Amino acid sequence: MYDQSITRNHRTAFIILIDGSGSMEAPISFRGRYCSKAEAVATITNELLFELIERARRHDGVRDYYDIALLRYSGEDEVRSLLDEKYIFHSVVDLADRRPRIAISHVECRQPNGSIGLREVCEPRWIEPYAAGHTPMIEALRIARDLVAGWMAREEHAESFPPIIFNITDGTATDGSPSELMGVCRRIQQLGTSNGRVLLMQLHIGDEVETKSLFFPSESDFLKEDADASLLYDCASQMPPCFNEAILAIKGAGAQPPFRGMGYNTSASELVMMLDIGSRSVKTE
Repeated sequence: MYDQSITRNHRTAFIILIDGSGSMEAPISFRGRYCSKAEAVATITNELLFELIERARRHDGVRDYYDIALLRYSGEDEVRSLLDEKYIFHSVVDLADRRPRIAISHVECRQPNGSIGLREVCEPRWIEPYAAGHTPMIEALRIARDLVAGWMAREEHAESFPPIIFNITDGTATDGSPSELMGVCRRIQQLGTSNGRVLLMQLHIGDEVETKSLFFPSESDFLKEDADASLLYDCASQMPPCFNEAILAIKGAGAQPPFRGMGYNTSASELVMMLDIGSRSVKTE
């Protein structure tokens, strides 16, 4: 199980869900400066999209290795596709053919004399920061459930590595109860291909407070006394063994699998690492 390599005949899919609620305006430290969580998450997501394209690039161009869907949930009950007006997947080839806006930003870097300076960086941007309203997370997950169910119903995907869903949030669902959230997450996790069940990763980005973060936790280092963390833990998939090497490289050899695909109160840099591990650990030929 979970051993199918990604090829043009055995593709996979990624769904990225982004919390666009008003609380994402809160500041967070990111690469030597402060910005809103919404800005940090938009930057990180744009970088992930660029990385997915580059990982599919070969001598003959970008190969059709996977499909990508990108949804933002915000407002009262709005779930919006950020790559198209419809709730659909886009192939990585289609994404590579688009012409995203190129933005210029400045990042801190160490100069040869040891001082800190600013370096100009060009960044492709498919999405922009957004933060307003509530957190209709359950509706976003329902749409993600229907998307992956439809994707896996296609005969050519029957033996593929199952889709991976990344839910990036800074809070809890406002459109239903914890039991409703748990219910839709459980239904997602019951879906799968012959190679394994869908992987649902819950990635909570934290505030600048003195609170312990959880990073791919195992049961032994889980904070059961925190109700919100407990809920996200229960709503996240257990990561299959093919991810253990990358997780242990970050957590250290003393960490004990199995690990949950969950982060709680994570920093922006930890979010980057979790997205990287979640998207890179699948073998690509």
